[in-house]
Amino acid sequence: MGGIAMKTKGKTRRIAVTGWQDRVMYAFTDTMLVIIFIIIAYPLIYVLSSSFSSGPAVSAGRVVLWPVDFTLNGYRIVFSYKSVWTGFANSLFYTVAGATFDLLLTVLAAYPLSRPDFKGRKFYTTLFLITMLFSAGLIPKYILMVNLRLTNTRWALILAGAFSTYRTVVMRTFFKVNIPGELFDSAKIDGCSEFRCLTKIVLPLSHAIIAVTAMFAAVANWNTYFTAIIYLRKPELLPLQVVLREVLVAQNVDLTQITDAETLAMMTGSADVMKFSLIVVTTVPIVIIYPFIQKYFQKGVMIGSVKG
Repeated sequence: MGGIAMKTKGKTRRIAVTGWQDRVMYAFTDTMLVIIFIIIAYPLIYVLSSSFSSGPAVSAGRVVLWPVDFTLNGYRIVFSYKSVWTGFANSLFYTVAGATFDLLLTVLAAYPLSRPDFKGRKFYTTLFLITMLFSAGLIPKYILMVNLRLTNTRWALILAGAFSTYRTVVMRTFFKVNIPGELFDSAKIDGCSEFRCLTKIVLPLSHAIIAVTAMFAAVANWNTYFTAIIYLRKPELLPLQVVLREVLVAQNVDLTQITDAETLAMMTGSADVMKFSLIVVTTVPIVIIYPFIQKYFQKGVMIGSVKG
């Protein structure tokens, strides 16, 4: 008799599947999951395989699943392109600085909103939620940045996405649901200030939601390109995603940045390979970071997403 394995409190138990309706349902579910996995995974596999294939093989459509005529020429071209290194350094700075600033503001906003004794809590929560429904628009934001003299500066990208109402609501709910009020009462009896309650009680008990919030903020800052296109004009300030857009969409590759004659010769017929290699280069950093916070990710998302 078949069944489904379920793990509860470290023990694995099997639930029997007796009716044919159950078997059909589980077979249909498994089939759909496999189809969805293929739809999601195949483009990633294709991009990765194409980045390791030769230019003629990619152009001829011979790459299906595995690399054809294995070569690293695509990555040699990418790493010989000076804008890639400049963009990578800029994206790294925007990601670290932006995520840190975002996390700081999110914690400082979520903590008072989670406290029942905070006067005006409902008013400020409503005020924040309104911004999720209505936006000032692109032109007013641009005029504001111009008046603040932040255009063509790194602060334009850091401040433009420095606060997220969604992440604040999620973190507020996490604080409210998972940290007992008795801890705050005991701490205040011992003379703890609100700041010490935040740093000594709330933050040590909130590693899961902090890790998830930091990852969401980091991914948002790493992937930003539209904001950079709007506010930045200096090439030395552009993030890696804008460089990727220039290569993929605008078909703009400055050959003067490639000084190596051998690498320049590789570009003949290798434009598509360069695109795929650049996509991999821009994706790998986030993929590397994720496993280190995976243990916090599920808990933080499932608990914090209850926006009560």
